[in-house]
Amino acid sequence: MSNSLPEKARVVVIGGGAVGTSVLYHLAKAGWEDLVLLERRELGCGTTWHAAGLVGQLRNSLNLTKLAQYTAELFEGLEAETGQPTGFRQNGSISVASDEHRFEELKRSVTMARAFGLEASVISPAEAKELYPILNIDDLVGAVFIDKDGQINPLDVVQAYAKGARANGARILENIKVTGILTDSGAVRGVSTDQGDIMTDIVVNCAGMWAREVGLMCGVEIPLHAAEHFYVVTEPIDELPGNLPVMRDPTGFTYYKEDAGKLLVGAFEPNAKPWGMDGIPDDFCFDQLKEDWDHFEPALNNALHRVPLLNNVGIHTFFCGPESFTPDNLYYLGEAPNLKNFYIAAGFNSIGIQSSGGAGKVMSEWISKGHPANDYWDIDIRRIAPFQNNSQYLKERISETLGLLYDMHWPFRQPVSSRNVRKSTLHDRLAARGACFGETYGWERADWYAPGVESPQYEYSYGRQNWFENNRAEHEAVRTNVGIFDQTSFAKFMVEGRDAERFLNRICANNVAVEPGRVVYTQWLNERGGIEADLTVTRLAENRYLVVTGAAVHLRDLSWLKKHISDDLHVVVTDVTSGYSVLSIMGPNARELLSRVTSTDLSNESFPFLSSKEIELGMAYGRASRITFVGELGWELYISTDFV
Repeated sequence: MSNSLPEKARVVVIGGGAVGTSVLYHLAKAGWEDLVLLERRELGCGTTWHAAGLVGQLRNSLNLTKLAQYTAELFEGLEAETGQPTGFRQNGSISVASDEHRFEELKRSVTMARAFGLEASVISPAEAKELYPILNIDDLVGAVFIDKDGQINPLDVVQAYAKGARANGARILENIKVTGILTDSGAVRGVSTDQGDIMTDIVVNCAGMWAREVGLMCGVEIPLHAAEHFYVVTEPIDELPGNLPVMRDPTGFTYYKEDAGKLLVGAFEPNAKPWGMDGIPDDFCFDQLKEDWDHFEPALNNALHRVPLLNNVGIHTFFCGPESFTPDNLYYLGEAPNLKNFYIAAGFNSIGIQSSGGAGKVMSEWISKGHPANDYWDIDIRRIAPFQNNSQYLKERISETLGLLYDMHWPFRQPVSSRNVRKSTLHDRLAARGACFGETYGWERADWYAPGVESPQYEYSYGRQNWFENNRAEHEAVRTNVGIFDQTSFAKFMVEGRDAERFLNRICANNVAVEPGRVVYTQWLNERGGIEADLTVTRLAENRYLVVTGAAVHLRDLSWLKKHISDDLHVVVTDVTSGYSVLSIMGPNARELLSRVTSTDLSNESFPFLSSKEIELGMAYGRASRITFVGELGWELYISTDFV
């Protein structure tokens, strides 16, 4: 087939790794025609070629586990379908625990796996050694075995996807570099390359560690960056048992994979090394990075302890290659929030092979139907805060996230890097009151208070954590007296224009055609009757509304709002989140407390539930909305940040 660039295509996929070829394969299998994949060099030459090829299936949610299971099921039949060998084998996986905390986490993972329909077993150290005879079990307290996990040859998978896609009419063009994304009126119109332009209405960015760069070509923020990933491959080992399971020792941050009589030992170490912060070389193709024995030494020492046989074998290959990671260790799927028909499937945090089939399936469905078939919010690109694409933020955060793959996954665990970036104007005063801060959508928010304690911190466990009694006191105060919440992180959107009422009534489930000064609690629904958002709409004036929603869904709800402004409407939406601080006064004595700083009549008759007024607050003005979500009396106060 010709490698010349066509003038147009129905869909252009950018990136020829495991994910890009899977997206192409699934679109072609779904009956899409006129499909083109553009690869800057050769298929799989970025990250895929040096991936370890582990195929795990348990993820941290039901739907992500189902996607990983789908990938494994696809791999079972992909070779027979395409005629391309993949090396897939379901030899199972073992995860070992050398302390009680880790064993508790592994046992919980078994319960979760079974709830998700994935068979998993808790096994003893002795049983682990039966399955993995070269394992040192002297310090182990237990392990987990998942028999349907396995391994595969990454480059062979790419070739199988590509062969299947071509068999269904798709085109794959190599050695074509994307140089720009053509847009018009907020939608994709084409792709510019070093060999000319190709017009298209749909682009799928599967560019791996280049995905951020491709996004910036059209103003789409995709916070990810590469980090150095290390592994070694031994010389052939005569006494190495065949068909060993994949083995993981997360406390030693190492994994082990038998392959053709050799043992691959890789690491997800703490304090990883970001790479490519100054750009990725144009000629990068099947490249390796400079080895760093000093950095890998702690992992290697752990491996020598866990598998003593390694002390007596040579190292054939020391490998270091780049893989892309995201700030929260979850990948990105979906349509860009600010560019119609620009889709993203990137940032796979070293699980791209085992996620490729599911990701391709989801993207094919999403593009075909205009929406995902299930709830994939935890991997939706709209969950990110645009500022997280800042290069310095990414450099610091990615140093942490690689190691978190194998670190303890404590409840309420907070990141430690790239913190104190976005803070409320009240932050320092809350800190002085003993606030322990957590991060949500990049905001520093007071999670709980330890009065009299300087800089309190979480003490993580799977039992009752150290904040429990503090939290009890806060709950009881709000139930019996009064409490103040800093909710400045609420996302706040001003909707204005002569068609503001008509527009909001089109997307809101409840009627917002109310008198100015009324608050409407409502949902936004999709065409299938599903709930897209849960929020409040306050009518400020005839042609002016304030929409308030949660911090974590800021970008999702803002994009949904703007997406539904049709050309026939005179409406302007402005993000005013940073313009207002928000204090919630909640509890039976909320009226008494608020009356100390305002002369406004706060009685039920004068200030009924779901009403909103501009009032005096000390020497400033602010908006008070009579609303509560705690089951007690309450107001939300919206005050210009320069008066707080």
